[in-house]
Amino acid sequence: MGQSISVEVNGTSYTSEVEARLLLVQYLRETLNMTGTHVGCDTSNCGACTVILNGNAVKSCTVFAVQADGGKVTTVEGLATNGELHAVQEGFWEKHGLQCGFCTPGMIMMSYDLLAKNPNPSEEEIREGLAGNLCRCTGYHNIVNAVQYAAEKLSS
Repeated sequence: MGQSISVEVNGTSYTSEVEARLLLVQYLRETLNMTGTHVGCDTSNCGACTVILNGNAVKSCTVFAVQADGGKVTTVEGLATNGELHAVQEGFWEKHGLQCGFCTPGMIMMSYDLLAKNPNPSEEEIREGLAGNLCRCTGYHNIVNAVQYAAEKLSS
Protein backbone atom coordinates (compact mmCIF):
# COMPACT_ATOMS: atom_id res chain seq x y z
CA MET A 1 0.00 0.00 0.00
CA GLY A 2 1.49 3.35 -1.03
CA GLN A 3 1.35 6.79 0.47
CA SER A 4 0.61 9.93 -1.52
CA ILE A 5 3.25 12.67 -1.38
CA SER A 6 3.47 16.10 -2.97
CA VAL A 7 6.93 17.52 -3.56
CA GLU A 8 8.22 20.51 -5.47
CA VAL A 9 11.36 19.55 -7.36
CA ASN A 10 13.28 22.23 -9.25
CA GLY A 11 10.20 24.46 -9.23
CA THR A 12 7.73 21.84 -10.53
CA SER A 13 5.14 20.19 -8.29
CA TYR A 14 4.78 16.42 -8.32
CA THR A 15 2.26 14.18 -6.58
CA SER A 16 3.06 10.48 -6.42
CA GLU A 17 2.13 7.27 -4.66
CA VAL A 18 5.25 5.91 -2.98
CA GLU A 19 6.12 3.08 -0.64
CA ALA A 20 7.05 4.26 2.85
CA ARG A 21 10.56 2.81 2.49
CA LEU A 22 11.38 4.51 -0.85
CA LEU A 23 14.44 6.72 -0.50
CA LEU A 24 14.41 10.27 -1.83
CA VAL A 25 17.29 9.45 -4.18
CA GLN A 26 15.27 6.56 -5.62
CA TYR A 27 12.20 8.77 -5.95
CA LEU A 28 14.18 11.39 -7.86
CA ARG A 29 15.94 8.91 -10.13
CA GLU A 30 13.35 6.19 -10.66
CA THR A 31 10.00 7.93 -10.27
CA LEU A 32 10.83 11.38 -11.64
CA ASN A 33 13.63 10.23 -13.97
CA MET A 34 16.01 12.93 -12.70
CA THR A 35 19.23 10.99 -12.91
CA GLY A 36 21.62 13.85 -12.17
CA THR A 37 21.55 12.85 -8.51
CA HIS A 38 23.89 9.87 -8.26
CA VAL A 39 23.73 6.80 -6.04
CA GLY A 40 27.20 6.04 -4.80
CA CYS A 41 27.69 4.17 -1.56
CA ASP A 42 24.16 3.71 -0.15
CA THR A 43 25.65 4.41 3.29
CA SER A 44 25.76 8.24 3.30
CA ASN A 45 29.56 8.31 3.13
CA CYS A 46 30.21 9.57 -0.40
CA GLY A 47 27.77 12.46 -0.86
CA ALA A 48 27.12 11.80 -4.57
CA CYS A 49 23.38 11.92 -3.79
CA THR A 50 23.41 15.39 -2.18
CA VAL A 51 20.40 17.58 -2.95
CA ILE A 52 18.91 20.67 -1.33
CA LEU A 53 15.79 19.87 0.72
CA ASN A 54 13.94 22.83 2.21
CA GLY A 55 17.05 25.00 2.03
CA ASN A 56 19.58 22.52 3.41
CA ALA A 57 21.97 20.10 1.77
CA VAL A 58 21.01 16.50 2.54
CA LYS A 59 22.27 13.15 1.40
CA SER A 60 19.16 11.87 -0.34
CA CYS A 61 20.10 8.24 0.35
CA THR A 62 19.38 8.94 4.03
CA VAL A 63 15.96 10.56 3.56
CA PHE A 64 12.73 8.75 2.78
CA ALA A 65 10.64 10.28 0.01
CA VAL A 66 7.73 10.57 2.45
CA GLN A 67 9.90 12.84 4.63
CA ALA A 68 10.07 15.28 1.69
CA ASP A 69 6.26 15.46 1.49
CA GLY A 70 5.25 19.11 1.24
CA GLY A 71 8.87 20.14 0.76
CA LYS A 72 11.03 21.74 -1.88
CA VAL A 73 13.92 19.86 -3.47
CA THR A 74 16.60 21.27 -5.73
CA THR A 75 18.77 18.88 -7.70
CA VAL A 76 21.74 19.59 -9.95
CA GLU A 77 19.28 19.74 -12.87
CA GLY A 78 17.56 22.69 -11.21
CA LEU A 79 20.54 25.05 -10.86
CA ALA A 80 20.87 26.35 -14.41
CA THR A 81 18.56 29.20 -15.40
CA ASN A 82 17.41 29.79 -18.98
CA GLY A 83 20.23 27.61 -20.30
CA GLU A 84 22.88 29.49 -18.30
CA LEU A 85 24.95 27.47 -15.86
CA HIS A 86 24.83 28.48 -12.20
CA ALA A 87 28.11 30.03 -11.00
CA VAL A 88 29.01 26.82 -9.14
CA GLN A 89 28.46 24.71 -12.26
CA GLU A 90 30.46 27.20 -14.30
CA GLY A 91 33.24 27.09 -11.71
CA PHE A 92 33.53 23.33 -11.98
CA TRP A 93 33.72 23.70 -15.78
CA GLU A 94 36.18 26.61 -15.84
CA LYS A 95 38.48 25.33 -13.07
CA HIS A 96 38.42 21.66 -14.10
CA GLY A 97 36.79 20.58 -10.83
CA LEU A 98 35.85 17.18 -12.17
CA GLN A 99 37.39 14.19 -13.84
CA CYS A 100 35.13 11.15 -14.02
CA GLY A 101 32.15 13.26 -12.94
CA PHE A 102 30.52 10.74 -10.63
CA CYS A 103 30.84 12.85 -7.48
CA THR A 104 30.23 16.11 -9.34
CA PRO A 105 26.46 16.53 -8.82
CA GLY A 106 26.83 16.04 -5.07
CA MET A 107 29.90 18.28 -4.93
CA ILE A 108 28.07 21.00 -6.84
CA MET A 109 25.01 20.81 -4.59
CA MET A 110 27.11 20.86 -1.42
CA SER A 111 29.11 23.80 -2.80
CA TYR A 112 25.86 25.60 -3.66
CA ASP A 113 24.65 25.09 -0.08
CA LEU A 114 28.00 26.20 1.35
CA LEU A 115 27.99 29.43 -0.65
CA ALA A 116 24.35 30.13 0.24
CA LYS A 117 25.34 30.05 3.91
CA ASN A 118 28.86 31.46 3.62
CA PRO A 119 29.27 33.62 0.48
CA ASN A 120 32.98 34.22 1.03
CA PRO A 121 34.52 31.05 2.50
CA SER A 122 38.22 30.59 3.10
CA GLU A 123 40.00 27.63 1.53
CA GLU A 124 39.83 25.85 4.89
CA GLU A 125 36.08 26.51 5.17
CA ILE A 126 35.55 25.14 1.65
CA ARG A 127 37.52 21.99 2.42
CA GLU A 128 35.62 21.55 5.70
CA GLY A 129 32.28 22.23 4.00
CA LEU A 130 32.95 19.57 1.38
CA ALA A 131 34.41 17.02 3.80
CA GLY A 132 31.30 14.84 3.59
CA ASN A 133 31.64 14.45 -0.18
CA LEU A 134 34.23 12.07 -1.55
CA CYS A 135 36.10 12.30 -4.84
CA ARG A 136 38.38 9.52 -6.02
CA CYS A 137 39.88 11.41 -8.98
CA THR A 138 40.74 15.06 -8.45
CA GLY A 139 42.65 15.47 -5.22
CA TYR A 140 40.16 18.27 -4.38
CA HIS A 141 42.47 21.14 -5.38
CA ASN A 142 40.50 22.08 -8.50
CA ILE A 143 37.20 21.57 -6.67
CA VAL A 144 38.30 24.16 -4.12
CA ASN A 145 39.33 26.45 -7.00
CA ALA A 146 35.90 25.95 -8.56
CA VAL A 147 34.12 26.98 -5.35
CA GLN A 148 36.38 30.03 -4.99
CA TYR A 149 35.59 30.96 -8.61
CA ALA A 150 31.84 30.66 -7.92
CA ALA A 151 32.13 32.72 -4.73
CA GLU A 152 33.87 35.51 -6.64
CA LYS A 153 31.37 35.40 -9.48
CA LEU A 154 28.37 35.40 -7.12
CA SER A 155 29.74 38.35 -5.14
CA SER A 156 30.19 40.54 -8.22
